[in-house]
Amino acid sequence: MKQSSRPASHTSTVGALLANKLGWKFYDADDYHSEENRIKMGKGVPLNDQDRIPWLCSLHDILLRDVASGQSVVLACSALKKMYRDILNRGGSDVPPRSDESAKEEPLAGGKFLVVHLCGSFELIYGRLLQRRGHFMPPELLQSQFSILEPPSAPENFIHISVDKGLPEIAAAVLEALK
Repeated sequence: MKQSSRPASHTSTVGALLANKLGWKFYDADDYHSEENRIKMGKGVPLNDQDRIPWLCSLHDILLRDVASGQSVVLACSALKKMYRDILNRGGSDVPPRSDESAKEEPLAGGKFLVVHLCGSFELIYGRLLQRRGHFMPPELLQSQFSILEPPSAPENFIHISVDKGLPEIAAAVLEALK
């Protein structure tokens, strides 16, 4: 399973809780941003597709490696657009290749790719971001994420879960969807 979620400060907490309950490996996509992306966000500049695509391709490669070895995975990631979720699932063949390598298309064969869309109001999520300490993305960038957000829809494999629920309820909803 791959879990991808939208703008919410809960994503890492929910992802780690799920991975622990399931006995799966957990990745927080924020840990894989380039230093350039971290600096850009730290200055209050939103990332664009060109900033995100190499990051998403790297995450796809990590997922592909784990799935190929039989490891199930939970990924906490702000995959805001359908294109971003497609890259996580299938790789970067639909995007211009990075200059240092050719584009790859290796879908997560045999892996079930479930998008868990943690959704909530701007006000609720902004309030949670204000409480977050030590993160490179300032809360002021949240509006830019909401502006480009493409919530998952058919034919994507997804569930929507409101972040106004408690962590136990969110985890239970995801676990039920995995049955």
